[in-house]
Amino acid sequence: MPNLKDLKNRIESVTSTRKITKAMQMVAAAKLRRAQESAEASRPYTERFNAVMAGLSAAASGSESAPKLLAGTGGDQVHLLVVLTSERGLCGGFNSSIVKMARLKAQELLAAGKTLKILTVGKKGREQLRREFGEFMIEHVDTTNIKRIAYGDAQGVAKDVIARFHGGEFDVATMFFSRFQSVISQIPTEQQIIPAKFDVAEDAEATVYDYEPDEEEILADLLPRGVATQLFSALLENGASEQGARMSAMDNATRNAGDMIDKLTIQYNRSRQAVITNELIEIISGAEAL
Repeated sequence: MPNLKDLKNRIESVTSTRKITKAMQMVAAAKLRRAQESAEASRPYTERFNAVMAGLSAAASGSESAPKLLAGTGGDQVHLLVVLTSERGLCGGFNSSIVKMARLKAQELLAAGKTLKILTVGKKGREQLRREFGEFMIEHVDTTNIKRIAYGDAQGVAKDVIARFHGGEFDVATMFFSRFQSVISQIPTEQQIIPAKFDVAEDAEATVYDYEPDEEEILADLLPRGVATQLFSALLENGASEQGARMSAMDNATRNAGDMIDKLTIQYNRSRQAVITNELIEIISGAEAL
């Protein structure tokens, strides 16, 4: 049984931990507000852009001169997995859920005899995947020094991926990220980006456009931007999801620390009462012996 000094030190230690987790929760709440606004502000543009690109892609998909980013290489032997995670931990299961989805996809591809390549954005995904798939990792993008994700950051990753595709390094590219829904709900998402696929929202309005010049020429210019836009949207969703998960995790940690302090305080008071009782018994016994 721990003595009074040990219990007191532990109470002080847990109290200090609770102060840290509470501060981290407040910081995450402030960052979440900005990240959520950025993610939600990007959704209307992304949805409209995807709707336009889906119409263009449908018109040009059957053509022999369709852009390679749309038509693909004609095979699916080599797959590139683009895994987007955070640089820091202490955000619950945010990173683990994304890595789990990517790991299952990687295992599925290897079991089917496909060639696997992995590109990671964010340290946590790289650390977890390197243990099992280190030999398949070809590139890592460090975002430690990026305070706020900008379109240029996503464009840099997109250019690298597209250059590798045109260089014949892979046939299909799929990215993994977490879509923000609420503070307590982030949805791990798998999305193919090459050959380009554009998901249209169910409630999107159907609009008919006349294009000048033709669809294929427009697609050749817009498809690289489309890949960058999808990556940028995914990074923004990831940013909001990370802060939401961290805020929820730190709130739970703060509550657990409070419960532990209460239990330790009760144990401390009982131990202190037992020590005082023993001392009184010894004094009374000594007095009676006299």
